[in-house]
Parts: sequence; C-alpha cells; structure tokens
Amino acid sequence: MNLIDETPVDPGNEWVADHVRRYVESGGADGGEFAPGVPVLLLTTRGRRSGTVRRTPLVFGRDGDDYIVVASFNGAPKDPDWFVNLAADPEVVVQVGPEVMPGTARVAGPAERERLWARMTAISPGYEDAAAKAGRQIPVVVISTQ
Repeated sequence: MNLIDETPVDPGNEWVADHVRRYVESGGADGGEFAPGVPVLLLTTRGRRSGTVRRTPLVFGRDGDDYIVVASFNGAPKDPDWFVNLAADPEVVVQVGPEVMPGTARVAGPAERERLWARMTAISPGYEDAAAKAGRQIPVVVISTQ
C-alpha cells in the first residue's frame, strides 16, 4: 500500500497527539506554528521493524522547493525514531497546512548541513542548546516532494 493512502499512528505523548489532531482537523490553521515564526509540518514515516506508519510534528524550514527538518530529539543522545525510520525507508509524507504530499528524505551532506543548520537555528534557536546537550552531530534532513 502507498504510504500516503495509509492511516498513520499519532504520537503516544498526549500533548503531542493533541497537537497533531488539531493540526489535521484544522488543515494546519491550529498547530501550524509552535510559536510565532516557527512553522510546523507533519512528517509521516514507516517503522523500519513494525511497518507501522507514524506521524510526527516537526519545525521546518525551506530551501528552494525542499522542506528542511532537524533530528534533534530535544537534545537526546540518540536519533529520534522518525529519523532512524526514514534512514531505512526514505519515502515519507509531509503535511504543510492543508496540503499533503509524498516526498523523499535524505540527510544533508556536510557543506549543505552547515548552511541548512544556520537556517534552522535562525528559525528555532533552541537547536543550538539541543546540540550542546546531545553530544552528537544532529542530522539535518532534506525532504523533496513530488
């Protein structure tokens, strides 16, 4: 079955699940920003082991036609599950506002990452604190939609 046609499982965290529900019900009008000027998209990936389709709200930026997200996991020392899942299967679904699009994700290369990291920390300066706390280089992901 095509990822875009499957019903995703939303996060188990009640606050995050509520955010996703409001985003979906309102077409992004409610929940489309974490804070003023900090836009949010919904990223859907397939579980690498379970095959379960899961949806996650993430801060995003743009680079031309591409969407940019950061695998910060709030400064945890490991990568978030959504990132590990897309590394195993780069086919994703992105919802930005009311628009739902299939896409392909890839990790930004070193020079590209540096440029995109600066763009994303300008949108959400908390990524710098997350990077210091994580003790790892936080991946930056580029999503091209079709």
